[in-house]
Amino acid sequence: MASVFDRPSLWRRAIPLLRGFDGPLAFAVFLLACAGLLIMYSSGHDFGNRFSDHGRNMLLAGFIMFVVAQVPPQRLMAAAVPLYTVGVMLLIAVAIFGITKKGARRWLNVGIIIQPSEILKIAMPLMLAWWFQKREGQLRPLDFLVAGVLLAVPVGLIMKQPDLGTALLVLAAGLSVIFFAGLSWKLIVPPVLLALAGMGLMVFFGDDLCASGVRWPVLHDYQQQRICTLLDPTRDPLGKGFHIIQGMIAIGSGGLWGKGFMQGTQTHLEFIPERTTDFIFAVFSEEFGLAGNLMLIGVFTFLVLRALFIALEAPTLFSRLLAGAVAMIFFSYAFVNMGMVSGILPVVGVPLPFISYGGTAMVTLGLGLGILMSIAKSKRLVQS
Repeated sequence: MASVFDRPSLWRRAIPLLRGFDGPLAFAVFLLACAGLLIMYSSGHDFGNRFSDHGRNMLLAGFIMFVVAQVPPQRLMAAAVPLYTVGVMLLIAVAIFGITKKGARRWLNVGIIIQPSEILKIAMPLMLAWWFQKREGQLRPLDFLVAGVLLAVPVGLIMKQPDLGTALLVLAAGLSVIFFAGLSWKLIVPPVLLALAGMGLMVFFGDDLCASGVRWPVLHDYQQQRICTLLDPTRDPLGKGFHIIQGMIAIGSGGLWGKGFMQGTQTHLEFIPERTTDFIFAVFSEEFGLAGNLMLIGVFTFLVLRALFIALEAPTLFSRLLAGAVAMIFFSYAFVNMGMVSGILPVVGVPLPFISYGGTAMVTLGLGLGILMSIAKSKRLVQS
């Protein structure tokens, strides 16, 4: 008989740490990670250390997910205001002291080079979820106005860098929290209708505006050029339209079943630009075809729905809003990336989650997964 003083095995000591992890969510991420490693090998095996670095980034994201999953949502809530404050201060520092590359000032040297806007992808929904938790049971229109201001400050600073892709992701994360908090449809419908009307006008009159050479208000020159390129990529087929044209050719050439692993001609003849980062979906489409795309979209859909299910069953308003925002972060990443590669959205430099190369984005995704796992674990602890 074992002594009561015997030390428990490593497995027994690990069980409390693993208990509460959401199995379906973890399985979906595992499938996406496998797909990411597979297609990264095809697109990046001859591209320096991209494949090995991608694997390292995945391990780092997994470690971050595991650590954050051990943090109770109450402690995440306590970190909301400090993290948001630090993030906004760093964005202000970028505007004053930031490093400029290719006409954009997005980086800051603090001993190492960092991109502070990435912090806001998580800090923004944390802050807004904290705000609405504090106002639970007594929400007024003024509270939504304050939330809008809290969202507008970092989004405006990121737009000024300029970094449209990150600004859109932070905006989507923040708006999802405000929506899930109970924003009235009377306030949602008018801006949606205005946006649809603007898109309609752009479809019908955009070509004429682009051809006229008139500078559009609000938008930077490069943003205006991206919209004009989206409307007619053939306007500059060897320049600004090259990305979209080659992406659509690769997707179309994949057909129903694809050309096969490592057999993509657009990829391996190096016609697809940024084939390991923003345009890796074109590589996947060429090699695995429509069938592969449908399976990939299916896994992403399951991931988002599972995250929303975790939000639905979360024990507190803060947890529900935060889990819902993380779900929409995953959706925004996937939708915007696939849309821009397919030629239905402007090219804005958004990676495909767990598929594209990039350490910073992978860390953000790991944080998001850790938050979901933490919320799922807290739900199970409450039930037990």
